[in-house]
Amino acid sequence: MNTFRLGGVHPEENKLARNHKTETFALPSKAVVFVSQHLGAPSTPVVQKGDRVKTGQLIAKAEAFICANTHSPYTGTITKIDMAADFNGYKRPAFYIDVEEDEWDEGIDTSDTIVREIKLEPKEIIERIKDRGIVGLGGAAFPTHVKYMIPDDKKAEYLIINAVECEPYLTSDNRVMMENGEEVLIGIEIMKKALGVSCAKVGIENNKPEAIAHMKKLAASYNGIEIVPLKTKYPQGAEKQLVYALTQREVPSGKLPIEVGCVVNNVGTALSIYQAVQKNRPLIDNVLTYTGKSVKESKNLLVRVGTPIRSVIDYCGGLPEDTGKVISGGPMMGKAMVNLDAPTVKTTSSILVMSEKEARRKEETNCLRCGKCVSACPMGLEPIQLALLSKQQRWEEAEKECAMDCIECGCCLFTCPAGQPLLDLIRVAKNNIGVIRRERSKK
Repeated sequence: MNTFRLGGVHPEENKLARNHKTETFALPSKAVVFVSQHLGAPSTPVVQKGDRVKTGQLIAKAEAFICANTHSPYTGTITKIDMAADFNGYKRPAFYIDVEEDEWDEGIDTSDTIVREIKLEPKEIIERIKDRGIVGLGGAAFPTHVKYMIPDDKKAEYLIINAVECEPYLTSDNRVMMENGEEVLIGIEIMKKALGVSCAKVGIENNKPEAIAHMKKLAASYNGIEIVPLKTKYPQGAEKQLVYALTQREVPSGKLPIEVGCVVNNVGTALSIYQAVQKNRPLIDNVLTYTGKSVKESKNLLVRVGTPIRSVIDYCGGLPEDTGKVISGGPMMGKAMVNLDAPTVKTTSSILVMSEKEARRKEETNCLRCGKCVSACPMGLEPIQLALLSKQQRWEEAEKECAMDCIECGCCLFTCPAGQPLLDLIRVAKNNIGVIRRERSKK
């Protein structure tokens, strides 16, 4: 069974919502849409306070290379453009919208009819992806069109589709495949055409047998799309680990997958590309999983961007009494929310409710020198060594020990019997190394 070469762990899967069909969440009466929802330079607002906007209308334009357009997920009036706190508590520019019934922007196909014929040429596909504000839905929110602008000295050979969903609890990608598999495959065909490649490999962990069987059946009528079952092991869905599992090619330190002829996209991104290219539909919603062992019912919900997180929680029965932490994303790489009144964004994949007992960290004791963190690291690093260098603020030594290669998967923290805050310390080191590198580049 295909998998990556080094390390990895096996956390409890807890795919509690895997068999719950996706429900469409009702539109809120008021919404807050962040001006920028991507990695890179900020977008520029193109509408003003008092403007009435339609669903799917451009409201913030990308004016830099690594940037993404933002579209209104709603019809309504922009009551103000002001700062709003995200789930981390950080304030960012946002549109405040009084929501009305949907009136879609001109040219957007809202029908359920599946469009199979791909009429656009490669450059037109990339431009449409850019125009419709598509970003990577695997978590990083990197503007997707940039990945498809391959440098002249590089060549893409494989399109890799990440349908692994290795984080415990998350089931939204699984439901996308089960409910929109045909659209996903057409999206993959569009991506292949844009890249000029003949082969796409879709990696799915073998704890999703229904999705594997369903996608294999659908893919039988498509040339050059291979559905590859993968061993269930975290972090199988990490970019470099997935490339190795599917191609046995190893992405060099500090490099991107294109160095070994691969372009990687999430399965949700494939669906968004189908909608953008075949339906002219911008990225204004996504499927998220609301889940947790103590919640009344785990659900998968299709939610418009800008929906208050608290309204999703209330719809699902409110927070259980034993709630200790609410996480955006999964328990391994997700981030705890400090502001539940924040709106959802393009990459909100999950709202995970953890009990006080689950959320409590191990009590920190002295390192046992057991080596478990080293064995678990999928990047072949020595987490305890990097943590010690971070504690001592020896940033340049941490850089030489390849701290920047850390993918922040949390395997070291998960395995440490001494409760050492290894990942926290490595993140501190990475931040400081980033500062040092930026200073170097100015010289």
